[in-house]
Amino acid sequence: MNICGYYPESINEGEGMRAVLFISGCRHRCPGCFNPETWNFKYGEFFTLERQHEIIAEIAANPLLDGLTLAGGDPFFSAEEVLGFIHELRAVLPGFPIWIYSGYTYEELTALPGSPEWNLLTQCQVLIDGRFIEELKDTTLPYRGSSNQRIIDIPASTNGSEVFLWQPTAL
Repeated sequence: MNICGYYPESINEGEGMRAVLFISGCRHRCPGCFNPETWNFKYGEFFTLERQHEIIAEIAANPLLDGLTLAGGDPFFSAEEVLGFIHELRAVLPGFPIWIYSGYTYEELTALPGSPEWNLLTQCQVLIDGRFIEELKDTTLPYRGSSNQRIIDIPASTNGSEVFLWQPTAL
């Protein structure tokens, strides 16, 4: 698996201050995508175990971080490899909150319980789902690019048949 970027601190890809890891590879190929170079699975750098440990150490050493966001590309196209990274992260930071972006919908990801995609989803707390639709582009929306995309509270949603939208933390 390759990564095409890492931001040690960002306020754009989720609530609070977050580390952001961009996973290379996406087959959705949404027209108007702001990052089409990330569609290529070979783009960026190979995500070695050494590089994973460097990033995890950096995250663990930063007390300002509120969580990690996985973006891309689409992390679900490399679900097994991303799960390996999350297991490494959880060994150091067991309860660290993870947000994840995907062009897949929540319903598509939960259609196959036990799959690598399902397992990856259940390791995260928030999913921003759905393909970017250029005609629905809305730059006023927090954390997403088009109005069809949802911000889903994963733990609340996996406990039943209803999808629960994420609610911002009250100040």
